[in-house]
Amino acid sequence: MILPVRFYKVKKDSQYISVHPDNPQKRLLLQVVKILNNGGVIAYPTESGYALGCYWDNKNAIDRIREIRRLDEKHDFTLVCGNLSHLSEYAKVGNVQFRYLKAHLPGPFTFILPASLEVPRRLQTPKKKTIGLRITKNIVANELLSYFDKPLISVSLILPNETIPMTDGWEIQEELAHCLDGVLDGGFCGYQPTTVIDFTGEVPVLVRQGQGVFNA
Repeated sequence: MILPVRFYKVKKDSQYISVHPDNPQKRLLLQVVKILNNGGVIAYPTESGYALGCYWDNKNAIDRIREIRRLDEKHDFTLVCGNLSHLSEYAKVGNVQFRYLKAHLPGPFTFILPASLEVPRRLQTPKKKTIGLRITKNIVANELLSYFDKPLISVSLILPNETIPMTDGWEIQEELAHCLDGVLDGGFCGYQPTTVIDFTGEVPVLVRQGQGVFNA
């Protein structure tokens, strides 16, 4: 599948970097870190399929992700954090929310929370001023995040006219090498989506049922 590129031009194919899913090699992860620090867009594994990601607040990279996914300006991005301490930096989290999040993360959940002042407006849901946050339990993604002090900006890698995310790193390389700067292949990672929970109030509200078991 060849995707037309309007926002940008890529001079060379993406780097394909395959790591061990349970013990990812540091030297290979550092190659991905370099790509992200240089403003690149990558595909990387999560527990709910592969995702597209870029480093914090990179407008050009965000525009590229929108183009690959055919997303409009209203589509929500998710901040994928390395640990719970990051959540309080980017979302307004009270004691009730924090206890609930601590009991469910890392895990296959995406939480919609009020965005803090640290989150640029272009990453917030228009009017509502909210942001999606998650901490994946995927080992490769967590190891990658350990090299950064800010989250990755991310969306699931679901191609136009498809309904489930891509799950094979080499297939992503073959189809999207012209659009990406790097593909981090951490093996098959499943395709069931995360459970999305709106926690902008005192009570969690189920938005989408996915892998995670929802308990109100």
